[in-house]
Amino acid sequence: MVNVAVLGYGTVGSGVVEVLNTNKEIIKRNVGEELKVKYVLDLREFEGDPVQEMLVHDYDVILKDKDVKIIAEAMGGEEPAYTFTKNALLAGKSVCTSNKELVAKHGAELLAIAKKNNANYFFEAAVGGGIPIIRPLNDCLTADEITEISGILNGTTNYILTQMSEKGAAFEEVLKDAQDKGYAERNPEADVEGYDACRKIAILTSLVTGKQVDFEDIHTEGISKITETDFKYAKAMKASIKLLGISRKIDGKFYSMVAPFLVKSKNPLYSVKGVFNGILVHGNMVDDVMFYGQGAGKRPTASAVVSDIVEAAKNLGKNIPVEWEETKYELGKFSECKGKFFVRMKDKGLDDEEMTTLFEKLGEVLYVRAEGVTGEVAFITNEIKEVELTELLSKFEDVYSIIRVDF
Repeated sequence: MVNVAVLGYGTVGSGVVEVLNTNKEIIKRNVGEELKVKYVLDLREFEGDPVQEMLVHDYDVILKDKDVKIIAEAMGGEEPAYTFTKNALLAGKSVCTSNKELVAKHGAELLAIAKKNNANYFFEAAVGGGIPIIRPLNDCLTADEITEISGILNGTTNYILTQMSEKGAAFEEVLKDAQDKGYAERNPEADVEGYDACRKIAILTSLVTGKQVDFEDIHTEGISKITETDFKYAKAMKASIKLLGISRKIDGKFYSMVAPFLVKSKNPLYSVKGVFNGILVHGNMVDDVMFYGQGAGKRPTASAVVSDIVEAAKNLGKNIPVEWEETKYELGKFSECKGKFFVRMKDKGLDDEEMTTLFEKLGEVLYVRAEGVTGEVAFITNEIKEVELTELLSKFEDVYSIIRVDF
């Protein structure tokens, strides 16, 4: 029997207990012996819940119990999760987590501690929720040079954008609907401003480069400025608007960002709708590989945590190496990236000198019209550096929208 402790009995923590109990026979067959939840750490009481029998309020009870070999950290946030995780690894206990904030900031350090103490630090659930992506990168795609990862990494924003597209509704209206349905938090900033997706693409880029990629260095834009008018143009172009986390290798260096993109049907991410997530990985030999599924939710996320627990149980006293050094990786400057951009701005007419100069400098552009939209000019640029386009448009006050184009 392998004893497990669960830190936090919220959405994910209770899900972990549920999965371990519901699928205990399947798990036993995969591990070769039974996995048992010996402790659950939480500050609250849960009268009437069977978890009350294994509930503890003092982390030291778990840390000092030599019979506990694996800990599932489901607390979220940086502290006390960081301290608890570090101390567990120092004690030779393996830790499995869904905590993207902690992994993005301290992942390399915690992996190094795990290695020194013949334990493991697993975090499959921290990026794709129920979608396997960490283990495939570490185990299945090791014969390839990964040159790009692009993904819809946040179910809340994808749900909002899908509803805006299908219903023609405004952002604020759909956000309230998402909150009412429990898809969005009361304070949705981490989701809608792209911070959640930023941490996830930072983790993936760290694994691909083998070095620490700081999420603070990744240019991040959210979806709060996307309007129903933008979707009218997207419909005219037979395209969709998606919030993407992208890391792309160009001339030997990775460039990374989180931002809304216009994508067409040839991109597999085009069809990812609702609360579902999708992650596209490009290798120099395997070409494109797509991972799709529920990126969040109690059971999908808990399932991924338990899959890590199973892996840890099968490798007790043995470290599975993960290439992620604490040395910082210097990303390329996103402003130097070249790309195509969809631009909407006030139409000042062909006689306006500034607009004439703008289009002379941009060269040939693709003009776009949308049904029912007047008084503005919309176009797709040729490839141009971000910094160059920003400079050209800085003279205009009435620029309504700039969305990157991925087709």
